[in-house]
Amino acid sequence: MTQINDNGLLMKTRTKFKVLVFIGLLVGFSCTKKSENQEVLPSDGVSKLEFKQPDHFPIPTYDLASNPVSPEGAELGKALFNEGLLSSNNQISCGSCHHQSSAFTQPSHPLSHGVGDRFTLRNSQPVMNMAWNRTFMWDGMVSHLDSFSLFPMQNHNEMDETPSNVVAKLRHHATYPARFEKVFGTKNLEIDHVLKALSQFMLVCISANSRYDQRLLGKGGAFSADELAGKQTFEQKCSSCHSGVLFTDFSFRNNGLPIKNKEDLGRYRKTMDSSDAYKFRVPSLRNVEHSGPYMHDGRYSSLEGVIDHYRSGMVIRSNIDSSLVKNGSAGILISDEEKKNLIAFLKTLSDLEFLSRKDLFR
Repeated sequence: MTQINDNGLLMKTRTKFKVLVFIGLLVGFSCTKKSENQEVLPSDGVSKLEFKQPDHFPIPTYDLASNPVSPEGAELGKALFNEGLLSSNNQISCGSCHHQSSAFTQPSHPLSHGVGDRFTLRNSQPVMNMAWNRTFMWDGMVSHLDSFSLFPMQNHNEMDETPSNVVAKLRHHATYPARFEKVFGTKNLEIDHVLKALSQFMLVCISANSRYDQRLLGKGGAFSADELAGKQTFEQKCSSCHSGVLFTDFSFRNNGLPIKNKEDLGRYRKTMDSSDAYKFRVPSLRNVEHSGPYMHDGRYSSLEGVIDHYRSGMVIRSNIDSSLVKNGSAGILISDEEKKNLIAFLKTLSDLEFLSRKDLFR
């Protein structure tokens, strides 16, 4: 009886094993079969960082030939973007104030915090579509992306470090020298290499795949009635400043904000022209749903608050933008219904792929 039972059990086990192998082959085949549109990823499962020109975007203003973006260079830039060694206390990185899920801004902080938890002057701006920017910072103080990182690096309230100290720390690091040599072909690591690597990472932070983009390219589903109505309101009442596919004309304007910090004179700090006092950059509205708080000082925590400012919160000054004043009164006529629809449209500018891309994550 024992032999029979053992043989019977053995036969059942062999039969079960054959079934499992057959199922395994089927599952393995279905998992390895690649669809036509499936992206082939490196062995680590993360796509390589590279600069991809969106078909519907204009030609970049950044000279890509002067600093060709490579996967290795962009990865090095990403590491530096999240590297505390760029600050005097070795703890504050660019990524401390620029979080990917918030379009590389700092959520819930009207003013960013730097070394020693010191407040910075302004709200952190998004890091996206930098190849098309003509100037940088809220006042346009910087005119080239490769110089941009020097300002937070050296600012007392931000990273509070010197370029020479940054280079010294990176030269003595266990892995950075070899990575810089691979990217730039020299063992003589200099601050220019650091800045160009950072630029390469920021250049690949491209947001161009929102629902708005998909509709523009004829790939996405139709907008809702509210979104369509909001789009119409936007085109009539907002697009003179937030123009084009990048949703900014890159200008600097006084939008009638009540002055909170008299010392922050905006564009005047760059031009020393009194007509530029309290003018600030017109920000892109891409991913605006996720990039609050809003305005240069982060005073508004919601899109509703921003729109209410343009409806009834502006203060007239000699250099307030003329498009915001009619018959001696400042303000844009936006009804409650238009406000609701406008916010619905603005949310179509959210690029969820960009906000969650694993290859951009630290």
